[in-house]
Amino acid sequence: MVFDGIILAVIVGYLRKGCLKSLATLKLKFGWVFPLLLLVQIAVFSLQNEIPALGQASGFIFMLVYIAGLFFLAMNWHYKGFAIIFIGVFLNFLVMAVNGGRMPVSMEAAVILDPAYIEAIKAELYAKHAVLTTSTNLGFLGDIIPLTDPYPKNQVISIGDVLMNIGIFMFIQHLMLGHFKNKPKDDVSFQLKGGETS
Repeated sequence: MVFDGIILAVIVGYLRKGCLKSLATLKLKFGWVFPLLLLVQIAVFSLQNEIPALGQASGFIFMLVYIAGLFFLAMNWHYKGFAIIFIGVFLNFLVMAVNGGRMPVSMEAAVILDPAYIEAIKAELYAKHAVLTTSTNLGFLGDIIPLTDPYPKNQVISIGDVLMNIGIFMFIQHLMLGHFKNKPKDDVSFQLKGGETS
């Protein structure tokens, strides 16, 4: 869902005659954290069924990923949209934290998904997700919102996902429409290698 939001925001940005040149001048504190967290999630998702120990620890790992992600967002709070992204990530973190490190998924909403995926969730083959039941804590923050036609890809998302995508959309629009151009050089230089603001 996050990638969908990024792609949509970039397309809208170009339609508004924006560009991504500001990437060259944008500086994110601890910018290396985001790609690292992405790689960790991909690795856990890909290997959790091959390595039993990794599967058992995946809930804990995902919680650490969320905590690191919240730290990264807090360090860059001043950028437009980051506060909303932070709230969305925190809501997802909260509901997972009170449900054993797994995101509850509504089976009523999940009927739009591939039946094989639903069975995998029921069998707890996906360590990041679990079936939402009457014993689920804060179930309303789980994946309860179905997205289907005309949306190009069926999926079930959470309130946190919605907020995250709104924040991402705002940030990318702000970036693509050149709002960083007139800021002091020290405040806008881009840094993916990480590190603090000079």
